Amino acid sequence: MSRSMKAWRRETYGPADGVALERIPVPTPGRGEVLLRVRATALNAGDVRLLLGDPLLVRPVFGLTRPKHPVRGMEVAGTVVAVGPDVVGAEIDEDVVGELVGGGGLGEYVSVPAARLVPVPIDIVPETAACLPVAGGTAWQALDLAGVGLTQRARADGGRVLIIGASGGVGTFAVQLAALRGAEVWASCRDRNAPLIEQLGAVRTFDHRTSPLSALPDGRFDAIVDIAGGMPLRELKRLVAPGGTVVLVTGDGGHVLGPIPRMLRAVFLSIGSRSIRPLAATPRPEVLAKLLELVADGRVVPVIEREYPFAEASAALARLEAGHTVGKLVVTGSAL
Repeated sequence: MSRSMKAWRRETYGPADGVALERIPVPTPGRGEVLLRVRATALNAGDVRLLLGDPLLVRPVFGLTRPKHPVRGMEVAGTVVAVGPDVVGAEIDEDVVGELVGGGGLGEYVSVPAARLVPVPIDIVPETAACLPVAGGTAWQALDLAGVGLTQRARADGGRVLIIGASGGVGTFAVQLAALRGAEVWASCRDRNAPLIEQLGAVRTFDHRTSPLSALPDGRFDAIVDIAGGMPLRELKRLVAPGGTVVLVTGDGGHVLGPIPRMLRAVFLSIGSRSIRPLAATPRPEVLAKLLELVADGRVVPVIEREYPFAEASAALARLEAGHTVGKLVVTGSAL
């Protein structure tokens, strides 16, 4: 193996047009880590936020003046090529997928804690597997927090669920998973994306920007998953039935504090009811394994807007930064 590799990096906070392809040392796997040859990386909104260092609140963790992890990419499918000390359950040449909390997927190799990785079934291609850890895992955890398919609410089935921001990476998974859990799925998305979202399982679609939710009656939904953000919290609370839950997935907010003020308002409005709950999604390998099973069975299909070759990874980041991506953007691994 070469001692150096190619990686897309930006040493300072800023937009995607400042990302450059550089040659850097191949990382050495530490204790409990494996070294992956990256075969596919899926991009997320979080990659853009960390690229920009926005909000400022994240910088004490991810780098005060410059990013601690200058290589973006948090969802990675790859092949194990080396193992560090004390690694259990990972084998050389095994195809795996997992989440990188700090990033690093837009390189030819990356070191990952073995405990975060899940084997990829032989019939799932890397580009598909890479879409699951963050986007699929966030959708799964949001529905769990909302109680969709887990608790008995006003309806005998999975209840009526509203997903706001249904056409993005998380939203396209949330629609499919909610429908699989027996819910009647309503979804807000742009009109041009409505046929796709209905194909994924929504029984009704609309755009809340042009068809205001204020026209809907009180208590219309057993659960609401807000991925898009921007909706008044009191309006969301009005729309959820007694005993129902609004889950806030979005990280939108101001440049300094990000979602914190909105989260605090949610806590205040939920005193005595717990009806509005912010989601802090975490890596969940056991959820990832279940998602892989659903994909292998054909019950969940990741929506991929476009695949980019490794040489065009900066263009993929720029497309994500521009907004309104439908489903996922995937960067395929470099041909070594």
